[in-house]
Amino acid sequence: MIKQHIKTGNFWLIIVIDLLLLIGAHLLAYLIRFEGHPLAPQELQAIRLILPPLLLLKIIVFYFSGLYRGMWRYTSLTDVKNILRACLIGSIIIVGALLFINRFEGFSRSVFVLDCLLTFLLITGHRVVLRRLLHHGTFKLIFSSDQRENHGRRKRLLILGAGDAAAKLLNEIQSNMALPYRVIGLLDDDTKKIGRRIHGVPVMGAIIDLPEMAINTRAQEVLIDIPSTNSEQIKRIVDLCRETGLPFKTLPNLNEIINGKVSIKAVRDVSYRDLLGRPPVELAQEQIGKVLSGRCVLVTGAGGSIGAELCRQIIRFNPGRLILLDAGEMNLYQVEMEILYEYGFTDYVTILGRVQNRCLLEDIFTHYKPEVVFHAAAYKHVPMIERNPWEAVYNNILATRHLIEASVRHKVDRFILVSTDKAVRPTNVMGASKRMTEKIMQAYCGKTTKFMAVRFGNVLGSSGSVIPLFRRQIEMGGPVTVTHQEMTRYFMSIEEAAQLILQAAPMGGNGEIFVLEMGSPIKIAQMARDLIRLCGKEPDSEIEIKFIGLRPGEKLYEELITEGEGIIPTEHKKIMMLQANGIQLAELEEPLTRLEELARAHDGDAIKELLKKLVPEYSPQKSNAILPAKNTTPMFN
Repeated sequence: MIKQHIKTGNFWLIIVIDLLLLIGAHLLAYLIRFEGHPLAPQELQAIRLILPPLLLLKIIVFYFSGLYRGMWRYTSLTDVKNILRACLIGSIIIVGALLFINRFEGFSRSVFVLDCLLTFLLITGHRVVLRRLLHHGTFKLIFSSDQRENHGRRKRLLILGAGDAAAKLLNEIQSNMALPYRVIGLLDDDTKKIGRRIHGVPVMGAIIDLPEMAINTRAQEVLIDIPSTNSEQIKRIVDLCRETGLPFKTLPNLNEIINGKVSIKAVRDVSYRDLLGRPPVELAQEQIGKVLSGRCVLVTGAGGSIGAELCRQIIRFNPGRLILLDAGEMNLYQVEMEILYEYGFTDYVTILGRVQNRCLLEDIFTHYKPEVVFHAAAYKHVPMIERNPWEAVYNNILATRHLIEASVRHKVDRFILVSTDKAVRPTNVMGASKRMTEKIMQAYCGKTTKFMAVRFGNVLGSSGSVIPLFRRQIEMGGPVTVTHQEMTRYFMSIEEAAQLILQAAPMGGNGEIFVLEMGSPIKIAQMARDLIRLCGKEPDSEIEIKFIGLRPGEKLYEELITEGEGIIPTEHKKIMMLQANGIQLAELEEPLTRLEELARAHDGDAIKELLKKLVPEYSPQKSNAILPAKNTTPMFN
């Protein structure tokens, strides 16, 4: 490493520059000591005698003090301390040697004091000047025509926010000439900051002044850099940005910024998730780590939105092995590539298959011996399942039972079922089937495995979410289709949902159903209008909103708790617990067998009727299944 370092051209260049500076420091020390008068022959002789060993000694001390192993552009306070220490050590050795050899006869003591001080100033100044030149890309502008052209094309950027995140962002923009931005000002609602400067850029006014400042500064783009803002503030800021007519982007919230590092590469368009303004989740890392670290973890539905995010979150806790099971080939491949190449996690196994396959499950549990199971695989699309109710039986109900039975047989430590708010007073087959999975999970409690379920509402950006549909409709020019003017839903981000599922994992074990705090319900019609505005259009005038009526199985309002379920607070403020009465396993044997028979016969009406008996709060709608019921029940393969 040392030999390779010495061979570089930069190393020898800085050695030569330092030698010239050391010579200049020593000569300047004599000029100061003798107040600029011509030096006597004895002083010139002293310089000739001492200069060669002084230069050699100081260069050696500088080298072993690490002054030549740093990078010029990143000179910091630590480097300045190293330079000071090296200068003092070098001067002490020289002075000590002269005292020992000839008791300083023929040499001025004050010259060596001045020499030490001037050496420190010149060597430090040299590095600071280089840092500033490289920091602002001056060399690149001088020598690179591409950089000169880019400098001329840089957009005039206004930043909203003047906190720590803005300071880090400014530093990165100013140090990277390849970025297409030039910050011309900052705006912040803290009046104490107005008139001050951050890295030379002025805080010009309050955020409310944005429309006026955009005109006065001839800004070309706006960046929202207030990671901790709430939903009301972000809506106000977005309205102000739209008033300017300029493009506007944002940085991730604090939950997305790892270890407090803010990067210009993370700049993105403002999304609907920003308007939700949900605070970041605080995870009990130690508790989750005890459940996951070093253990074999199985995630079903690993290629889906929730399953994939669970995998991303789980690998943060260093599992011994992660098993990804999914029936979708492309989805499974995509999450595998992401985990391998973006996260660098290699202790995983991808299994292409269906949870209904009992033989496959048995082989998986026998060979890999998972200790923790997250069951996220399920059909979730309400109208689709309403038309194919037998698939809810196969994929949601029976598959869950097979997985639970395999977990019990192989003494899995924890089984976490991912449920849904649609299981509460369901009006559709999907919701009723998920409520049945909760009941099955509770029926197996008391075995070796600790069981729990996590129930939450809609997830922004998940497969089947309304957000991607609205965006595509807006891109096509409308209309944006909303089922009903009064329809409301609970929403949270995929990341938040996965984190809260992980947080619930160490908290239960006796069939508890954990309910996530979902905030306030949101009107879908208002969501559509907000999204249209985020895309730079006006709802109703530029993009039509069309109400098409409720789809099969849908209801206007979703709930998180069924009447009679006792809610208990937990140690985590975002998680509540339902200690509902379970059901005996013996009571389910016959109904589950009958459900499987009805599914084979494609008898949608009978499936709904039986589900109604098993889930009394279920209010089935008239069947509109895509196939008529069979008279016989052939064997299902």
